[in-house]
Amino acid sequence: MADLGFKTVLILTLGFFLLFLGNVSGQLSTGFYSSSCPNLLSTVKSSVRSAVSSEARMGASILRLFFHDCFVNGCDGSILLDDTSSFTGEKNANPNRNSARGFDVIDNIKTAVEKACPGVVSCADILAIAARDSVVLLGGPSWNVKLGRRDSTTASQSQANNDIPGPTSSLSQLSSRFSALGLSSTDLVALSGGHTIGQARCTTFRSRIYSNSSNIESSFARTRQSNCPNTSGTGDNNLAPLDFTPTSFDNNYYKNLVQNKGLLQSDQVLFNGGSTDSVVQNYANAPARFLSDFAAAMVKMGDIAPLTGSNGQIRKNCRMVN
Repeated sequence: MADLGFKTVLILTLGFFLLFLGNVSGQLSTGFYSSSCPNLLSTVKSSVRSAVSSEARMGASILRLFFHDCFVNGCDGSILLDDTSSFTGEKNANPNRNSARGFDVIDNIKTAVEKACPGVVSCADILAIAARDSVVLLGGPSWNVKLGRRDSTTASQSQANNDIPGPTSSLSQLSSRFSALGLSSTDLVALSGGHTIGQARCTTFRSRIYSNSSNIESSFARTRQSNCPNTSGTGDNNLAPLDFTPTSFDNNYYKNLVQNKGLLQSDQVLFNGGSTDSVVQNYANAPARFLSDFAAAMVKMGDIAPLTGSNGQIRKNCRMVN
């Protein structure tokens, strides 16, 4: 009996030890590539700077890619995969079709990184770093990107359709989706502030600007109607800025919401007599608080279900599985 008890304790102890090792291997760290690819950060920044200098909107596009990647099965680079004969990827899901962009930029970064450190850095990590650099280059905050993600070997169009919040989402729908990923209501409002940069297609905001709703300022609606016809299929891809300074990462997004000038319904619901009004008002009045909270929320989002250890792979080409 004594031997059996000792063996039981030994097995339990070994089990806890292995569990501990598993947790350690599953953790991301800011210095993950410090030895294996010491020039990684400068290599990524150089490529992102070149892309954003050529087209400022690209910074917003890369940030959006990272959001859409993390919201579908975690931050695993699945959004970067092209369709194959064995699975239908996420690029043609409703939230991404004809709107997700920046794939060529990620390809260029991957090529440069592979030249410096072959087979070492995942596409998922490259996207995470590029998103941070895009924000910084447009005047936003910086943060230490935790690294060590590996790349998925599959993707899911159906999950992209279901898991990425749409432009007509209600506050309860947004809150529910963010909460399911471990993100708070403050994270929701802070991360939505990413819409301080970039542009949206007419098809995503048409219903709002022609709604005659009480929560859209009338002159703002008329201005947006001038470039977005009411008829579906006409001018669907015409663009409008998500806030009035679409190439500057600032708190104007929140100032717009307070004035009922949010372009998307999913923006304006954050300030519409609900539970997040006070956070929006706070960010409208305190830009430094917004920038700080945004950076913290980006780190938190980057922690969503990463593949680590022996899970996944390091893709040689971000568009296809090895």
